[in-house]
Amino acid sequence: MDKRFLIIAAWLGALSVALGAFGAHTLKEYLSPQSLTTFETGIRYQFYHVFALALTGVLYRSYPNKKIKLAGNLFITGIIFFSGSLYALSISGPENFRWIGAITPMGGVFFIAGWIFLAIGIQRSEIQ
Repeated sequence: MDKRFLIIAAWLGALSVALGAFGAHTLKEYLSPQSLTTFETGIRYQFYHVFALALTGVLYRSYPNKKIKLAGNLFITGIIFFSGSLYALSISGPENFRWIGAITPMGGVFFIAGWIFLAIGIQRSEIQ
């Protein structure tokens, strides 16, 4: 088990809930429907990958290898790039910081790579 991944997943999970409540109760009054949808997409993908990160932390006990560790780090990086850029875009307004939108796909690539390395790390592990 990778305790660090589990702790980070717990904190990012709490942050997901807090941001979701903030979006639903406060930002709804200030953001356009499109910006609110963008914010909610960031929350949704953060929450999905909180579970991926927690799973990675648990799987590391049975499959301790560098690829599993890399997968966890890629999930964390993906949350920062993907969800973080969507939060920034929605709050600042897409017209103000269009360049932030270029960061979002990089976060998606980190998510995809995380899933791939998780699969490879499990598949190639010598522990059955």
